[in-house]
Amino acid sequence: MVNQASFEFVEEIDFEIIPYSLNFYRPARTSRDVLTQRAIYFVKIFFKDQPSIYGVGECAPIYGLSPEKEVDVNGLLSDALAIIKAEKCFNPKSVKLPAIRFAIETAIIDLLNKGRRILFGQLQNKTRFPINGLVWMNQYETMLDEAIQKVESGYNVIKLKIGGIDFEDEIRILSKLREKFGNRIIIRLDANGAFPSEEALTKLNRLAKYDIHSIEQPIKAGQWKDMELICATSPIPIALDEELIGIDDLEGKNELLSRIHPQYIILKPTLHGGFSGCDEWIAAATENNVKWWATSALESNIGLNAIAQWLAPKNVELEQGLGTGSLYLNNLSPAWVVNNGYLEFDGLDSLNKDISCLK
Repeated sequence: MVNQASFEFVEEIDFEIIPYSLNFYRPARTSRDVLTQRAIYFVKIFFKDQPSIYGVGECAPIYGLSPEKEVDVNGLLSDALAIIKAEKCFNPKSVKLPAIRFAIETAIIDLLNKGRRILFGQLQNKTRFPINGLVWMNQYETMLDEAIQKVESGYNVIKLKIGGIDFEDEIRILSKLREKFGNRIIIRLDANGAFPSEEALTKLNRLAKYDIHSIEQPIKAGQWKDMELICATSPIPIALDEELIGIDDLEGKNELLSRIHPQYIILKPTLHGGFSGCDEWIAAATENNVKWWATSALESNIGLNAIAQWLAPKNVELEQGLGTGSLYLNNLSPAWVVNNGYLEFDGLDSLNKDISCLK
């Protein structure tokens, strides 16, 4: 089954919301904050006369970045599901908050595929695509060691979070990586909006000496005029991420891309409107000659499985950002595993067993 604009039900449906707390294996630091725990919600949707067959989705907002507010999510999620239950219909566009839309959209697609956790067509064990190895912010030595370990474990593309430690230390990390590995690795950077607009081009010119593939969101979102100038003059290709949040119509997406002219956009279904919203971003990107890849927004293995399945039939070429399943101490069992720089489908039995125990 492929994604569609709306879903209608002949039978009566019901739902269950299950709170869950994900604990990070170690604190995950960005230029915005430090994450140690994530409060998320799993959603089960089922037909009332067949409650043993259910679809599962995940609502995992990143508070402070997502439009959702922590105090409101449970209630808003319940309200949205109650409307769908009463109307026996779901149009993704009717749910404005992206993490809630992603959860419901995933659960309904899963339910209509008989609750098998097979969302977008058949999967085989050979299904796989390339991913980047993510290095979180930390002390200089720790970041450098982790980057080296990622390369030695098979990653050809390394993505480093920058903007939260001393800039000279970040330059030293890049210098050491190029010294050790030369140009046989690709380096991506993610600044999470850390650079002041007036300093961005100076910093980008210094970073460019290390043959950087791209940098995500060098300045904070919402500064379209400044971002347009940076995209036009930066020696490093620019990828937009946070800039996409809150733009939920195709006209607005085309307007942003045609005005700012980024080289890439980064798609996150939890932040950018679920599968339907991200498919619109892909259409807009194609129209405006902008390339794209997808990353996780730190979902559990339920969300990662859904995003990976959405990507699988798209024949992606660029390395995606979905190697985040090992970040948590108490994640559910993975359906996809990391192997030599690739994310590979490994089967759903263990994940389904864990899902059946959620209460």
